[in-house]
Amino acid sequence: MHRLAIGPLYYELNRHHEPRLRVVSGETVEVESEDAFSGQIRTDDDRRDKAAQPGSNPLTGPILVEDAAPGDALRVTILDIQPTLGQCATRTSDPKQLCEWLGDDCPHGTHVCPIRDGRIQWSPTLTIPYEPMLGCIGTAPALGAPSTIPAGPYGGNLDLVEVCPGNTVSLPVFVPGGLLYLGDAHAAMGHGELSASGLEMPALSTIRIELVKQANLPGVRIESPHEIMAVATGTPMERAVAEAYARLIGWMEADYGWDRWKAYDLLTHVGRISVGYYGIGTVAAKVARSYVAAGSSAPD
Repeated sequence: MHRLAIGPLYYELNRHHEPRLRVVSGETVEVESEDAFSGQIRTDDDRRDKAAQPGSNPLTGPILVEDAAPGDALRVTILDIQPTLGQCATRTSDPKQLCEWLGDDCPHGTHVCPIRDGRIQWSPTLTIPYEPMLGCIGTAPALGAPSTIPAGPYGGNLDLVEVCPGNTVSLPVFVPGGLLYLGDAHAAMGHGELSASGLEMPALSTIRIELVKQANLPGVRIESPHEIMAVATGTPMERAVAEAYARLIGWMEADYGWDRWKAYDLLTHVGRISVGYYGIGTVAAKVARSYVAAGSSAPD
């Protein structure tokens, strides 16, 4: 097993960064990451200072996968995510779109919570289940160097709760080696990431990386033991919903033998969506594997 320490913090997915680790398909890696506040909030008295550290969502990486080439895919199975400080932090100072109804006088709202025995101590009388996930995971695009605020076909700031232990994220490869980055771990997060902050934490994530040759994926895919999910992003969000479902239908057609219009009909009734940070419109369209498995016997 490899271990990749935090090292330099990267705020973009850039093909020009030197690989900090080289692996072959099938290897397991422990990856240390800083929280989305770049370590600036450790107590309730701390404040986020974007003048001192203007970036958001610092990432660890990149990891080069031997023999990965454009058109391939990296299947990243998340085995475990553990807090490295035994606490997480959030804040409420970014109401943004809610200001129309709530006003813009929201306090900074720094809030540090201990993590103990599988629970997050949100207050003396209220705990939240520890349900960790990675807000950011992605590969380097062939053109440009997107920041860690948006998402795209390469991954990036997905902020989907399904990027969690037990699930596998498939990412398209655009440059030799893939160049995988990850970070922005959350101890828990609600759908939509309402305040633009989850319960942010520095973390140690254990992942297994597998190379799939000539996968030619149109975008990010997520698999759980019980569901398959296709991801799209952008605003207005209704367009991302439609695109995510279209990608899911194409996946069902190509890999599971579904007629696309029968899949379209089925998903109208049993499809589900998960929403990442609502400000950038990231959506996962998903369907239970039990439905997908019936593709060969779907009615004419």
